[in-house]
Amino acid sequence: MTSNEKKQLVQSELQKNGGVLRFAPCWVARNFMQPGRRLKLDPRDYYAYGGAKGGIDERWFASTTPADNAEFTIENEGLSFVTTKTSSGIEQVLFKEIIDIMGNEIIGEYMMNKYGRWMMFSKFFDNMGPIAHHVHLKNEHAANVNMLGKPEGYYFPPQQNNVYNNFPHTYFGLNPGVTKDDVINCLKIWADRGDNNILDLAKAYRLEIGTGWDVPPGTLHAPGSLLTYEPQRASDVSIFFQSQVEGRHNDRATLVKDVPKDKYYDYEYLFSILDWDLNVDPNFKENRFLKPVPVADTRAMEEKGYSEKWVVYGSSHFCAKELTVFPGRSVTITDAQAYGLIMMQGYGTLNKAKIETPNMIRFGDLTSDEFFVTEDAAKKGVVITNNSDYENIVMLKHFGPDNAEAAHLVKTR
Repeated sequence: MTSNEKKQLVQSELQKNGGVLRFAPCWVARNFMQPGRRLKLDPRDYYAYGGAKGGIDERWFASTTPADNAEFTIENEGLSFVTTKTSSGIEQVLFKEIIDIMGNEIIGEYMMNKYGRWMMFSKFFDNMGPIAHHVHLKNEHAANVNMLGKPEGYYFPPQQNNVYNNFPHTYFGLNPGVTKDDVINCLKIWADRGDNNILDLAKAYRLEIGTGWDVPPGTLHAPGSLLTYEPQRASDVSIFFQSQVEGRHNDRATLVKDVPKDKYYDYEYLFSILDWDLNVDPNFKENRFLKPVPVADTRAMEEKGYSEKWVVYGSSHFCAKELTVFPGRSVTITDAQAYGLIMMQGYGTLNKAKIETPNMIRFGDLTSDEFFVTEDAAKKGVVITNNSDYENIVMLKHFGPDNAEAAHLVKTR
């Protein structure tokens, strides 16, 4: 299909749906984790990519960013496809290609002029147990491997956390009083024994359904076992600081995955990847814990038939809302930017597109639960109708950088 044919296909879909595009599910597997089995994927399909590649424990949303699974990465892994239904059948086009071809029409001139691309994606990550204490690189270190620094945010949606799995706690940062030598010593003894005991230097926090965290780059964190909705900057860059998790050894290659080769044993460099002040902040929870914030007067929204809250905020690079539309109601919702969305509950319509929350998804099947709303449609307002007499529609909406509506919630540190 030529670029012009792809553009015509997408323009036809936008006209048909009123400025809305539908995505195919985008599954990502990790071979160092055990799937938490709350992604609504058919239980027979969690190892659909094969045992060596690992189980599917992530679903990515509105992504133009490839997943990085080293030698296990497969073609287009992590990249979202827009799906269209034509007279000749289902057609799929990479979202990244669409942005390259017609970004002004999708995400707007401001985003294209400043960034030249869609600068975020979101995902569910869903594991049976905790992830290793790891860090996402700051811009200056990411640039050394031709990547972007990666801030991220967390939200724990109730709809997909019916069970908490093995360890619903997350370690963040390091304890006040921990020294540089303490950290470097943990890295130096990586291969000397099973556990380098980095978690002895950190503090764990119990995770709460319906809340979240702001996680700037340079912050050590070992995410717990709740299914997590995670908006983030468009990058998949990280290194591990923990040598063993739940008895599983992490190869030292995970410590230097996104590090220049001449820095593999440069412990001063590895330490410098950390944002030290953030990691030893004695008020870390007070500064990084996120409670939902209503986007407008709660009573006024309820009278109109909906409720909307900021659930991920604090970073200028992305933010996210949780929108609830009450049973039998139809509402018009405006936003300042283009956004992706994932349905969490209920069914109805979004402009002219049918939306529904699946109970179970077979690997390779299409759904009507993930969409993208163009900038023009977002600013004009989309009409969302809840066709149920009893159940709410609930969706999570992820936005890119510089969202003026969330500017007052951005943290300077």
